[in-house]
Amino acid sequence: MNPWILAARPRTLGAAIVPVAAGCALAFTAGGFDPLASGLALVCAALIQIATNYFNDAIDHAKGADTAERLGPVRATSAGLLSARAMMTGGAACLILAAVLAIPLVLHGGWPILVLGIVSLVLAYAYTGGPLPLAYLGLGEIFVVLFFGVFAVAGTFFLNTMEFSWGAVLAGLQIGMHSSVLLAVNNLRDLETDRMANKRTLAARFGLNFARRENASLVIAPFVLGFLWLPLGYLWAFLLPLMTLPLAWWLARACLEASPARETNQLLAQAAALHAAFGLLLALSFLLP
Repeated sequence: MNPWILAARPRTLGAAIVPVAAGCALAFTAGGFDPLASGLALVCAALIQIATNYFNDAIDHAKGADTAERLGPVRATSAGLLSARAMMTGGAACLILAAVLAIPLVLHGGWPILVLGIVSLVLAYAYTGGPLPLAYLGLGEIFVVLFFGVFAVAGTFFLNTMEFSWGAVLAGLQIGMHSSVLLAVNNLRDLETDRMANKRTLAARFGLNFARRENASLVIAPFVLGFLWLPLGYLWAFLLPLMTLPLAWWLARACLEASPARETNQLLAQAAALHAAFGLLLALSFLLP
């Protein structure tokens, strides 16, 4: 595989696509769907995620979090496929392109989109870089829930309708929690190597049992939040995602038995499938009567 594609982590890009799709579907029901704004938002979200992955690849290698002992998938910098400088340059190029493409979105959405865009661009680097890297402080899961969940869905809805929606916030929380499972599983698997690199993820801070329960909770919580769709009048938004409950139940049980081992990588594919299926079914539900 091309090292740039490998470093972009294509299997995780659903984290950028699904929340935008949900925001577009919810906006469509409100009669405010804007194809151009939606398309630009999707491309910008994907570019920012790829930039985050590139920075993470280079910085984790420099800080010693990615070594030969790492149990996860191959990382381009640590494997010698690309230099750290090339990876950082690639990340910066993605952010510059995202910023250029976001100009029409800012002109359309005004200062809320400007603020959200600037913060997203900064945190793409600050996730693992800078003086206060979020991933090294145990704030990674919160970052994912907010930026690949709440802000992505609500921001997309706002771009289409120029309105705020509590429904978009709820959908963002559900999708963001499932997106954060991808990170939490990684952190559980890398618990020991992260501790050696002083990467203080929640798993590294609080131990294996906490990490197991955290993962299981993040898998199941979106289904519990689904009950909140009922008083909002979205019956299908409660019912359709329940189709993924068997997969979620299996994944939650597997997370409760997981350990820092290479076999834990198998849970990542299941977590990505759950995130995509749940999020797209939720988006579809908004289009039903």
